[in-house]
Amino acid sequence: MRVCVFVEPHRGATYDDQLRFARRVEETGFEGFFRADHYQSMGADPGLPGPTDAWLTLAALSRETSRIRLGTLVSSATFRLPGPLAVMVAQVDQMSGGRVELGIGAGWYEREHLSYGIPFPPVVERFDRLAEQLEVVTGLWRTPVGETYHHDGPFYRLVDAPALPKPTQVPGPPIIVGGKGPKRTPELAARYADEFNMPFRSVAETAAAYERVREACDRHGRDASGRPPLVFSAGIVVAVGRTDAETRRRAEPLHAKSALPPEDAVVGSPAQLVDRLGEFAAIGATRVHLRLIELDDLDHLDLIAGEVLPRLEAR
Repeated sequence: MRVCVFVEPHRGATYDDQLRFARRVEETGFEGFFRADHYQSMGADPGLPGPTDAWLTLAALSRETSRIRLGTLVSSATFRLPGPLAVMVAQVDQMSGGRVELGIGAGWYEREHLSYGIPFPPVVERFDRLAEQLEVVTGLWRTPVGETYHHDGPFYRLVDAPALPKPTQVPGPPIIVGGKGPKRTPELAARYADEFNMPFRSVAETAAAYERVREACDRHGRDASGRPPLVFSAGIVVAVGRTDAETRRRAEPLHAKSALPPEDAVVGSPAQLVDRLGEFAAIGATRVHLRLIELDDLDHLDLIAGEVLPRLEAR
C-alpha cells in the first residue's frame, strides 16, 4: 500500500504553511503530497488569508522538495482551458524532475464559480468538457516532437498546436480520475486514467465503485490494449491520536457545517487506521490519500509516519 497525504488549503493556509507541511511529508516517508484545487472555503469560516492557486503552489513545491509525488485531487475542468493546462502541468513536471500527477474532475462547487466569475455550466456539459479536456491534454503530451496536434471538438478547437513543452514523464504525468458517479466517471477512468480514486467513502461503497470501473475497463478492452493496469486508490479522512482527547481535538473540524457530502472518516487510534487500510487493500486498493485537516499539526503526520507506515511495511 502506497500512502500519500492530501490537504485542503482553501480551509485557510499560506504557501509557507503548505511548504512546511510538504517538507515534513517528504521527511517522514510518505509517497506524495496532494492538494485540493479550490478557490473558496466551503463553510462559514472564510479560510483566511484566502486561497492559493493549486498549480502555482505545486510549481513552487516542485523546487523545494526532491522525492515526493505532487499533484491535485482534483483540478476542476471549469477552471482552465485544456491547452494551457497541458502546458502548465508539463512545465511543473519538468521543474519537479518528473514527479507530478494530474487529478482532474468536472467541478462541482458552484459558489466558488459565482464568486470569481467562472462559468458553471450544467452537470452534463461539465462532464462533456471534462471528457474533451482529457482527450486534448493527453493528445498534446503524446504528440511527437516536430509534429503538430489538431483537435476540433464541440467545446475546444486546436489548430497546428506545437504540443510543447513535453513533460519529463513519458507519455505524460499520471492522470487521476475519481468520484462516485456511476456512469460517466467509470468510462472516463477506463479510457484516460492511470488511477481511479474513490474519495472518502466506506469500504463497501468503494468496492462497488471499483467494480463499475473494472467493468468499464473490460468494455473498452483496456487490459488487452497493452496499457499498464489501472491503479485503484481511496481517499480517507483521518483524525487519529495517542489519547482520546487528542483524537477528539483532531476530529473537531469534521463537525463543522460544510458543502461537502457526508464522509466516512477514521477517527480513533493509529491501529484503527491500519485496520481500515487493510480493508481497502482487500478490495484492491494499492494506494491511499489520507486527508489531514490541520496543516499546522505536524505531529499528526509524525504519529502516522511512526505508528502506521511501519505496520504497513510489516504486513
